[in-house]
Amino acid sequence: AAGAAGVCSPLGPNGIATSGTTTTITTSLNLQRDLRGYKIRITSGSSAGDERTILSNTIGSNSTITVSNAFTTSANNTSTFQLLTTRWYVWNAHTVAPVANQFKYYDYALNTWTSGSNPSIGAAWGTDGRLIATPSILDSTNVIFLSGTATSGTTTTLTVNGKNWSVNQFTNAYQVRIISGTGSGQVRVISSNTSNTLTVSTNFSIIPDATSQYVIEGNDDYLYLIGNNAVTMYRYSISNNSWTTISPSVARGAAPGAGLGGHWVWGCGDSIWTNENSLLNGRRIYSFRGAGGAVLDYYDIPSNSWVNSISYSPLTTTFTTGTKYTITNGRYINLQKDVTNRFYRFDPVKSEMEPLSQFLYPQGAAIVGDTCFDVTYTDGSTNITWIYILLNTSQVLLRMMII
Repeated sequence: AAGAAGVCSPLGPNGIATSGTTTTITTSLNLQRDLRGYKIRITSGSSAGDERTILSNTIGSNSTITVSNAFTTSANNTSTFQLLTTRWYVWNAHTVAPVANQFKYYDYALNTWTSGSNPSIGAAWGTDGRLIATPSILDSTNVIFLSGTATSGTTTTLTVNGKNWSVNQFTNAYQVRIISGTGSGQVRVISSNTSNTLTVSTNFSIIPDATSQYVIEGNDDYLYLIGNNAVTMYRYSISNNSWTTISPSVARGAAPGAGLGGHWVWGCGDSIWTNENSLLNGRRIYSFRGAGGAVLDYYDIPSNSWVNSISYSPLTTTFTTGTKYTITNGRYINLQKDVTNRFYRFDPVKSEMEPLSQFLYPQGAAIVGDTCFDVTYTDGSTNITWIYILLNTSQVLLRMMII
């Protein structure tokens, strides 16, 4: 119903192996899907830091996973792992204050639904809404913003001499993952940073040192919920199964309404966006307000503040009920306006709204619901992206190739 929202997270189930070899790992999981092409990441113990593509797996209890390339060492009963096999998180609409099972996730690998906790909304949720993720993996590709080798560390910090990062530019928007050396496999949310030191939200179990190679990537732990004709934003922690009501230092200028958007931008190639010392990729959530207006805001995660009424051109097109969105290449926000069949593309680098396409298939009455998505077909180095849209009040699904 109106207000329902969903988003995909790359994190599937985790666990500890019962045994293994250089190419297999036996789990205590009851896998129910063919997971070939997905990934498994060893987070501690033998082979810690290894990330491998799944070649095959058995179905049923105590499932065994075979990987495409050998682990650094044999997996064994010390090896803890994370499956990167996706979960779909769903926030349901409701006409009363949140009740049990309003927020759930579907685990693809296990073929199970699990209820999560609910935020303290204290009211009905019945107008347009969006769930937004900031994942480290998209389409089986790691989204890595920065990488390097640590100089030293403590239980709560990782230091890299010679850096000139802006203070707190990584706060809450990113996670640091140690991919080799001391502490391999550990993943921690970055809670703050100085010019050369990252502070993490949870202690390292193995202290990083000068052998620790790291990457900085999107924060897999947090999901954001916006909408319901209110400026309030909520944040969900997957690891803690808990919600936080965000209190930004600068509030959103006005409540988003029907036809709102919400997209994490991570793939802009412009040097201003990729500069290590003032990184923009991965820190902003762009949101069109909808409600019959042409207003665009973005939420800056590290500063916990909204930047309101962003100037872009042209400003002549408004968006309301029936507007559908998706984002391609981590940069372009593609949107079908209302029920007009007109597709536009917003480029945050140029701050421009451009015409994209027009389709001729008739739609039904305008309804809220973000029934637009993209799929990238990959064959070696060739990537072809398709935008799909389920039309308003219709069973018709269309697609458009993006070249």
